[in-house]
Amino acid sequence: MLNILLWILQAVLAFLFFASGAYKLFSFEELSQTYSALPLIAWQALGVLDLVGAVLLIVPAALHRQPSLTPLAAAVLTVENVGLCLLYATYSLERAATNPLPWALVIGLMTAFVAYGRYRLAPLGR
Repeated sequence: MLNILLWILQAVLAFLFFASGAYKLFSFEELSQTYSALPLIAWQALGVLDLVGAVLLIVPAALHRQPSLTPLAAAVLTVENVGLCLLYATYSLERAATNPLPWALVIGLMTAFVAYGRYRLAPLGR
């Protein structure tokens, strides 16, 4: 049952990070105007990280090739989300606008659960 839950979370997160990565790569002008704390190149790097992470959440596990990359990808995406949470928290303190902080926290918790789940609770390849 846990394995099924982790696969569902991996699929949902892969979709979300793929969409997020595409948005960060191709809508960087809007992002750089909204969140001016990061330069354009940083948003593009985060977009590439999101796209690579999305692929690594699914492909190694599904193909049974280097399945240890799946929890590693989830851990890296968790760290990215922690950084984005700090950015969004700073942004919300600077401006009285709504921001995606709660959403980033939920996604961060989900990626942390997948990382821990695939590393300790239901590892792949055993």
